[in-house]
This record gives sequence, C-alpha cells and structure tokens, in this order.
Amino acid sequence: QLELVDSGGGLVQPGGSLRLSCKASGLILEYLAIGWVRQAPGKEREGVSCITLSDGSAYYGDSVKGRFTISRDNANNRVYLQMDSLKPEDTAVYYCTAQLNYCPSLTSPHEYTYWGQGTQVTVSS
Repeated sequence: QLELVDSGGGLVQPGGSLRLSCKASGLILEYLAIGWVRQAPGKEREGVSCITLSDGSAYYGDSVKGRFTISRDNANNRVYLQMDSLKPEDTAVYYCTAQLNYCPSLTSPHEYTYWGQGTQVTVSS
C-alpha cells in the first residue's frame, strides 16, 4: 500500500510563491508517477502537474505552465511543486496523487489511484 502525505500550503499574496511537498511511503516503485490535483470550492478537480519517477518527465496544465515547476527527489521519496507568480484563481485544496506506470491525462484526474489528504492554498491580498 502506498501512503502520500502532502504539506506546504498556506496563505500568500498575489504574485507570491509557495512550495508544496509530497512524501511517499510504503510501496515505492521506480515506475510510479506522482502528480498534483487541485479542487476549488464549487469546481471540479483539475489536474495541475505530474512527474514520472523513472525519468523525470513532467507535465503541466495550461493554467499553470510557466509558473509552476514539479520536481522529484527519489532518494527521499519526495515530490515538490514550486508555485510562483500565484494568482487568486490558484486558490484551492491541492492533493498529491500517484498512479502506477504513467501520468494520467491532466484532464482525467480521477484516474489517479492514490491520494494524499490535501493541503489548502489561498492566494489573497
């Protein structure tokens, strides 16, 4: 069984930065893909980014491309999401997610098998 613990959320002003962290434990496989999915109040879940642990291939949603950077630390089983130039529309609960073998399409976040508990990100002045 794979467990994901996400952290790093908080309150930040527009234009600011935050770094989210996801710690994976339990069943760790080199062909695991770890991503981030967010959900704002009253909105559907949105795939934000995903990275494959095997070769570091990274994918980003159009709304965050150029502002967010996903990275991995395989030695410590961690994945990070560096969020820069944050906007009020980035406000949401961010979930660390994982799937075996591939990054699900960012338009299909329901395909992730494993989910963290979520961390709140609020962008407001």
